[in-house]
Amino acid sequence: MNSFPLTRTVPETARRNGRLSAGSRIVPEEVPIAFSYGGSTQAVMMATPGDLEDFAVGFSLAEGIIADAAEIEAIEPIADERGIDLQITLKHERNEALAVRRRHMAGPVGCGLCGIESIGEALRRSPSVGASSLRLSPLEVVEAVALLDGLQSLHAETRAVHGAGFYVPGQGLVAVREDVGRHNALDKLAGAIARAPVGGTRHAGTTGAVVVTSRVSVEMVQKTAVLGSPFIIAISAPTALAIRTADEASMTLVALVRGSDFEIFTHPHRIQTGAVADVA
Repeated sequence: MNSFPLTRTVPETARRNGRLSAGSRIVPEEVPIAFSYGGSTQAVMMATPGDLEDFAVGFSLAEGIIADAAEIEAIEPIADERGIDLQITLKHERNEALAVRRRHMAGPVGCGLCGIESIGEALRRSPSVGASSLRLSPLEVVEAVALLDGLQSLHAETRAVHGAGFYVPGQGLVAVREDVGRHNALDKLAGAIARAPVGGTRHAGTTGAVVVTSRVSVEMVQKTAVLGSPFIIAISAPTALAIRTADEASMTLVALVRGSDFEIFTHPHRIQTGAVADVA
């Protein structure tokens, strides 16, 4: 199936206390991963070669190729010395819809907005998550970020990958995925939530918060909205477009979480504190 290691040990020369010395370091692997439907490649992403089934499902959901994980019949990763081809078999109706979509595309691209045909589609309106009744306390926001930091095993080894976690109040982080790409980590997380029960429980996207170790760009908000989560919580800052998109999607965007401090950019009513009016 997957013959690529997640990490490699490489030689290095380090400068410590004014001296140079030979050593080694563990670094994450990065390989091209193709998403192929019906034998035709839709997109190629540079990514960490792990959690490939989750990646296939999450990417397919985020790009609107499927609306539910059950619309995928099979996922077969095919690896060679150059990379990994994820051969994804869709159910008939979805396969036909993708064929129609492809006839209007100029060609696949490898980026954060794969398969996008126009500026209008790149700036498409995200699904509203306003129906969710989820609320978090300030302590839960802080806990979510602290837990993610402690559960990133690949980052602990390499200090070179992003993480995305799904936080459910009272249960903590029920799923964590890592990748060299922040979009990829979030796609893998969405796929993990959509595919099967986590810890014996199936979690709907509306029941938890997405927590990420990166800045918040518009694509991160769009992917979170597709998952159905009303929260995106990040350790870094958001872009202006991400803020506007989260606001339109009725999503609460919390960023710059540092210790017990953070900033709320949209829909602060979901943070359960009497001080929320002071930061709105």
